[in-house]
Amino acid sequence: MKNLICVSAPSGSGKTTLCKAIRELRPDLVWSVSCTTREPRNGEVDGEDYYFKTKKEFLMMIDAGEFAEWENVHGNFYGTMKSRLNDSIKKNEIVLLELDVNGTTSIQKIYPNHSYSIFIIPPSINHLRGRLKSRGSETDETIEKRLRRFDKEMKYKDQFDTLLINNNIEVAIKDFIKKVNHITKGVH
Repeated sequence: MKNLICVSAPSGSGKTTLCKAIRELRPDLVWSVSCTTREPRNGEVDGEDYYFKTKKEFLMMIDAGEFAEWENVHGNFYGTMKSRLNDSIKKNEIVLLELDVNGTTSIQKIYPNHSYSIFIIPPSINHLRGRLKSRGSETDETIEKRLRRFDKEMKYKDQFDTLLINNNIEVAIKDFIKKVNHITKGVH
């Protein structure tokens, strides 16, 4: 059963918005709460949005082999705990994972029979730049770092099961919900 739904996209492409929309409509989906060393954004809650860790704590977890995937993204660490995924697989739960492209690749390797991957694409890099700036939560330097990573991330798109273009958020939400419902048909 494909019960680990991995959602990846270049930063600012709308994956968080899409994941929040499906979570409101599908309370049966289990949200994979990742660990991170980045500072919480306004409104984020420890244990709900992320498990906020110090760099020292995170590195100890890496050494202990606790992550199914982990990555250093823009100077901050992110990782998904194996124990959470293994528990969900045993319980036949559908897990929604919001990951970078390397994270999805790692999950696909460890859980090939349980994972399904969706890659969200913005219509253009200029559109993406506008989205990142409109957030108002990042410096110009951080935005430029994210945009430099864009080309690298786009090279992974052919390794995903499904590509979804987010040209219009309302349309993308409908397409995303339809795809997730199709993947989990008969499971929920």
